[in-house]
Amino acid sequence: MAIITTTHLSFPLLLSPYPHHQQQYYPKPNPTVSFRRSIGVRAQGGVDKLGDFGARDPFPAEVASGFADKVLGNGNTEHKILIPNISALSLSQQQCTPLSPFQSPMSTPDAQKLLKKVVGWRLLEEEGGHKLQCLWKLRDFKCGVELINRIYKVVEAAGHYPNIHLEAPNQVRAEIWTASIGGLSMNDFIVAAKIDDIKTSDLVPRKRVWA
Repeated sequence: MAIITTTHLSFPLLLSPYPHHQQQYYPKPNPTVSFRRSIGVRAQGGVDKLGDFGARDPFPAEVASGFADKVLGNGNTEHKILIPNISALSLSQQQCTPLSPFQSPMSTPDAQKLLKKVVGWRLLEEEGGHKLQCLWKLRDFKCGVELINRIYKVVEAAGHYPNIHLEAPNQVRAEIWTASIGGLSMNDFIVAAKIDDIKTSDLVPRKRVWA
């Protein structure tokens, strides 16, 4: 939007007290300056980027107050609803995708970066490739079975299955990796994040409360 600003200044004329300077005038700026602004026509060939960030419609009270006459802005801003791309979504909200057997496994630096986005998982470096492992200490054997059932419902919907071990008397161990590529893939971290969302507060040992 091209802004055209017109400034009007008023200067009083003061006569010099010296006779030989009577023909010269010394303007003294008046501290009262009036400004008149007018909004010009949009500059041709310019790129309007205001619409890239979106905007809201004015409230009825704002329209009635004539606020648009008091602020600078673009009268025909384009309103857009921006939908976040997949990189902006959390891992647990993403879906597993089919992988080619020729795809290379995830590198160690990339795996360590994604490890910060899952809770309770650690990185195992084995000869067959990297794996993710998580351990749960539960209240009893029955709670361990219940946790495995909850994990099964989550991974069945994702279509990517970990190895789950129920270790007596009250520990569950889960290991995830993509066997087809011999290491870790994004699918492993997505499933790990989905498992993190499982409610376990009713399965873990109760904390003792001392009187």
